[in-house]
Amino acid sequence: MTQPKINKTQNRRIVSRRGLLRAAAAAPLVGLASGCASLVPGQGPPPELYRLKPEPKFPADLPHVSWQLQVATPSAAASIDSTRIALLHSPLRVEYYARANWVDRAPVMVQTAIMEAFEASGGILSVTRDVADSRPDYVLATELREFQAEYFLGPQPEVHIGMLAKLVSARRRAIVATKRFDKGAAAQVDRIEDIVGAFSAALTKLLSDLVPWTLETGEADRKSA
Repeated sequence: MTQPKINKTQNRRIVSRRGLLRAAAAAPLVGLASGCASLVPGQGPPPELYRLKPEPKFPADLPHVSWQLQVATPSAAASIDSTRIALLHSPLRVEYYARANWVDRAPVMVQTAIMEAFEASGGILSVTRDVADSRPDYVLATELREFQAEYFLGPQPEVHIGMLAKLVSARRRAIVATKRFDKGAAAQVDRIEDIVGAFSAALTKLLSDLVPWTLETGEADRKSA
């Protein structure tokens, strides 16, 4: 049986009808794709970023030294070496605040705070980071062992910052002295702004002790050498 011939006008109508059917079939898929986008895990408002603002105080008899100090980036465990703000409901379990982060990794923030404290003290000739072209007389190497808010000590969270500091003679490549610093500060209420303020208060206490110890220890070693 012979097939009927289709003229050009009929052919255009068939092609046009097919295009409309394809467009109609695709339309629901576009809507579905846009609807699924809002269900992707992890989407939502970005975390709020917080920075430390310590204000250390120094004694009037703080030494004024003529040597150069390099402040190494503090080493830290993976739970601390993060932009997330750590908290402990028990000594054995580390958690983090939701939707709240540090502006940088905790060791980097602490390194910056240490350098700014030495600069603010006016007691040293030069202080630098651990960069390749620096030639310091001493290196302050630190380990950040505690950097969290603790909920198991009382009704309100208490921030705990623990640091092991080593002053190293760069010329002799020898450790001059080692000291552990542990400082705490309680938040008035269990609110992230107050907890960040407690971190700054605890770091203020630590830096107020770390800077004089470093200058006094390094100067004593310098004179004895």
